[in-house]
Amino acid sequence: MGQSVIKEVIPNEILSKRNLIGLSAAIHRIHQPQKDSDYEQAIASLKFHEALLLQLSLIERRNSFAEERAAILNDAGMAMEFEKHLDFEFTDSQQRVNQEIEQDLASGKPMHRLLQGEVGSGKTVVALRAIMLAAAKNLQSVLLAPTEVLAEQHFESIRTALGEDLTRQLGLRLLTGSLGALDRKKTELDLASGKCLLAVGTHALFSERIQFADLALVVIDEQHRFGVMQREAIKQKGKAAPHVLTMTATPIPRTIAITAFGDLEISTLRELPRGRQPIETHVVKITSPALVSRVWQRVAEEVAKGRQAFVVCPRISGKEYEEGSTGASEVAPAAAEEVFDSLKKNPALAGLRVGLMHGRLDYEQKQAVMASFAAGEIDVLVSTTVIEVGVNIPNATAMIVLDADRFGISQLHQLRGRIGRGQHSGICLLLSASEEDSLAAQRLTALANSTDGFELSELDLELRGEGDVLGENQAGTKSQLRLLKVTRDGELIEQARELAKELLSQELPESLKHGMKLMLLGELASA
Repeated sequence: MGQSVIKEVIPNEILSKRNLIGLSAAIHRIHQPQKDSDYEQAIASLKFHEALLLQLSLIERRNSFAEERAAILNDAGMAMEFEKHLDFEFTDSQQRVNQEIEQDLASGKPMHRLLQGEVGSGKTVVALRAIMLAAAKNLQSVLLAPTEVLAEQHFESIRTALGEDLTRQLGLRLLTGSLGALDRKKTELDLASGKCLLAVGTHALFSERIQFADLALVVIDEQHRFGVMQREAIKQKGKAAPHVLTMTATPIPRTIAITAFGDLEISTLRELPRGRQPIETHVVKITSPALVSRVWQRVAEEVAKGRQAFVVCPRISGKEYEEGSTGASEVAPAAAEEVFDSLKKNPALAGLRVGLMHGRLDYEQKQAVMASFAAGEIDVLVSTTVIEVGVNIPNATAMIVLDADRFGISQLHQLRGRIGRGQHSGICLLLSASEEDSLAAQRLTALANSTDGFELSELDLELRGEGDVLGENQAGTKSQLRLLKVTRDGELIEQARELAKELLSQELPESLKHGMKLMLLGELASA
């Protein structure tokens, strides 16, 4: 590529101070280096371009939020009533985050806050308290969940947490794609009239048919599972810019936070509520029949104590398995339907009630299975990862994950968080055929040795590299980072962020504005 084709975007005085070169020269030297130092300088320069332009874009977007107006939510009456209704006290972390959210909501500017915390750290109850601040002004809130199972779980747990009086005051409604026509119509009317002040749902809430009387607060659970366009669509449904609170149970390393979520304020819940029980985690070689047999005996022992167990599989059915798919196992990965059939015939589990749960079941079927499991009518629930987040069965103490090498650390940590939520400690058994020195084995060993989600997320990032770490958190983020690696370039990203703040405090050169546009479009190298 000729040097003349490239238009420079970062002023030379910024580059020269750092012994870096312009875009045109850097691309030329990568293709035609005269010596090793030419190539190294070119790579460093291109990384700097990516880091600075991305941080400029994120901080400018964050600054633009401050220019918008939002509802002032400063009446804490219902929030106080809600707190009195709870049968526990907020942890110090929750109290701190409650104050941060209160300040945001009373500012008259739209809140854009990311709330991260371990499984069971109490994010949902913090979000509910924020929803009370909107309801006190007779304004509406929505809680968006990425799956119907999670939306349904949220709906039930919120109804319990609110109690009858507050549930009635808020006109709590559930809206998912599986909702029947009559229920859907009633929910749509209640949202349009303002009778419903809190709707819990999935992407169905993005539908053009859904209109809100006055939407003031959007709570998004597990942001990385929603696309950029979906999140923007729900924000457009408010009369003014709605406040947005995003929750994630996947702890986010700082370099990821400022790269992928640089336009958000970040709150962290580091304490677990009192009463959470310890969980033992062990890796079991699936190639050892004796060890696998012992796994099912252990499940039977837990059930004999009056407890319950999850068995998680990577797939619903064997038909999904495609020849040539990657993975440590040479055989097809465990499928929930086949495992369900085999466990019903397993002598170690004789007399136990085995249930089946996966994403292809319709709403009524999923509700019936989860209700049976919650009521203790199912001893062992065979499932896919639909139970990864949000499912709360305090009596469940055993988590068996088949072909655990097919899951990432964060996902396994989420699954493990489904047990030990009651009075009894839990055991998590990870069955794997991975070789001892493989990356998959390292992941599983790390999980067995630690229960600290923040520590594990850093390790997960280090082991699997960039992968889908950034996902769709910002428009184009996945494609625009060609050379910059958040796993290795944390210091550069921090420096670029500080410089971006300094540059945005004054009039920005036109070349940088042009570079930011190209960066977001993923067209920087073709400038």
